[in-house]
This record gives sequence, C-alpha cells and structure tokens, in this order.
Amino acid sequence: MFEFPVLVGDIGGTNARFGLIETKGAAPRVLAHEPTAGYADPSAAIRAALDKSGAPAPRSAILAIAGRVDSPAVQLTNAHWVVAGEAIGRDFDLARVTVVNDYVPVAAGAAAIAPDDLTLIGPQASDARGPRVVLGPGTGFGAAALVPYEDRLAIVSTEAGHTDLGPSDAAETEIWAAVERTDDRVTVETLLSGPGLSRLHAAIRRVRAGGDAPPLDPAAITRTGLSGEDPHAREALDLFARLLGRVCGDLALTFLATGGVYIGGGIAPRIVPVLRAGGFRAAFERKAPFAAEMRAVPTSVITVKDPAFGGLAALASEGGRFVYHGQVWTPRG
Repeated sequence: MFEFPVLVGDIGGTNARFGLIETKGAAPRVLAHEPTAGYADPSAAIRAALDKSGAPAPRSAILAIAGRVDSPAVQLTNAHWVVAGEAIGRDFDLARVTVVNDYVPVAAGAAAIAPDDLTLIGPQASDARGPRVVLGPGTGFGAAALVPYEDRLAIVSTEAGHTDLGPSDAAETEIWAAVERTDDRVTVETLLSGPGLSRLHAAIRRVRAGGDAPPLDPAAITRTGLSGEDPHAREALDLFARLLGRVCGDLALTFLATGGVYIGGGIAPRIVPVLRAGGFRAAFERKAPFAAEMRAVPTSVITVKDPAFGGLAALASEGGRFVYHGQVWTPRG
C-alpha cells in the first residue's frame, strides 16, 4: 500500500516528468518536466521539481523508468542515471518506493483510457475484455501488454525494442544494406525511435542520392517530410509507418490483443496523417493466415499529454487491481 501524498515520475532518456497524487483516488498534479541530462541523479531532479512547485512532501513514490527493472538499482537505457529506490527513499524519508518499467503505467492507463484521449487508426470495434498492447517509439522503443486474468489485470513488460527487425521485400533490403547498425544489429529500436528515424532518413538518402551527409534531427525530418519539402524525409516517414504497423501487428498476434493496440511515445502523435495514409494498417493486417482477424483489431494513437501519469495514479490508488513486476523498497527492507 502507498502512503499519500505519492510522488509519481515518468523518467525517460531525454526528460523526467514528475507529479504528485495528494490523496487516494485524486488525479496527479503535474510538478515539473526536467531534462534528464540536466541533473546528476534522480534525487536532484526530484528535489528541483518539488522546490519549484511548492508541493507538500511526498510519503511514498512510484517511478516509471525507461529501462529493464531487474535489480534494486537500474541503469536507464538511454541516459546516465542509475535509479535506486533505496537512495531516493532515504533522500526524501519515504515509506515506500516502487520502480517499474515505463510502459507498465501506460498499460495500466489503457485499462480505462477515454476515447477523447485517442486518435483512431483503423476500425472502431474491439473486444473490451481482450488483451491490449501498448507501445511507443520515442527516445527508445517500449512495449507492454495488459492481459485480463479473472478479476485482475496482469501487466507484462517486454523488451520488444531489442528484438531483430528485417526487410520484407527487395526495396527494403536495399535500404537495410545502408542502415547504421547498433551493436552490429538492426533491432526494432534501431529504426523505430527518434534516432531510428534519423537512421532511416540517412540510409534512404545514401541509397537514392549517394554519399554521406550529416544526420538530420528527427524533428526536422518530420517537419520536412510532412510538408513535402524533402522527398527523402517523406519516404523515411512512410517507411517508418509501415515498419511500425508490422511491429504492432506482430505484438498483437503475440498477445492476441483483441482489445486493441495503443501507440504512445513522442513520434506517433506528430505523424498521424502518415499513419492514416494506409501503409501502417496494410502492414499491420498483412499477417496471413490471420489477416481477417487482424482487420478487426483497432489501433489508436494515444494523444493525451503525459499518458503514464494516469496509469501511475491507477497503480497508486487501485494497486490491488493490477499484477505487475517492479522493484519495491521500504525502510524495513
């Protein structure tokens, strides 16, 4: 059980977002968004957020981090911070600190997400009782599943971003040959992330125009691709959408996600017109012999700001409803 007020945090490779739930069942109050690179450690960022907001001192905390939560001290995947529940608990005299993967609260939030917080890509019909998948390309790539089990909801964390991703036709094979590898691999996260969009653009430009050029920022690729100013950027966005559809479909099949696939992260909301152009759903549904079943699975982009906060509030206030993995620290061990 969490003692209130509960500090909530969504800590990614680029930004750390903090909020406070003052009483059980209350909505989170946003405290601050802090750059991860701007602080030596999580406690320094938390202290800055609390000082700026004038919020009351928390009694416990639940923090979602972009990394694999498999030990009491967790290294962020794409940043220098090590997040340790004990250190944070002792720094702020807390009764409990829970650390979970960053897609655990996104999955928890998907249990009761409002239609107004979604942009639909595909059919509306869904099995409300069926499993749901949440995922998102951002600084990295995260994914989790929400699976009903009797009267509870199990949240299954994954490392889907680190699975291999290969070409599906001759045109993609040509692009793959020019893609910059990560650890001598092309993984889902290699291409379906902010840095991945830059890699796709660089590979397409290398194949189409020859030679190398300085990599472009993902925001610039998105802007010039959507405007049509840069045809290589538009091709990169189109390929990004098709690859995202393919991976969404793979995860939907893996978890039999009849309840739908929900796409978070910072990139998808910015490229909704590209996702709706057709390539995304065509790749999602191209799963013979299950194409007919895939056509019935809805896919949506999560458009609510700070989607993890709603899920963190649910975990803090309705913890008994969910089963999930995390690291828990209390002063009593």
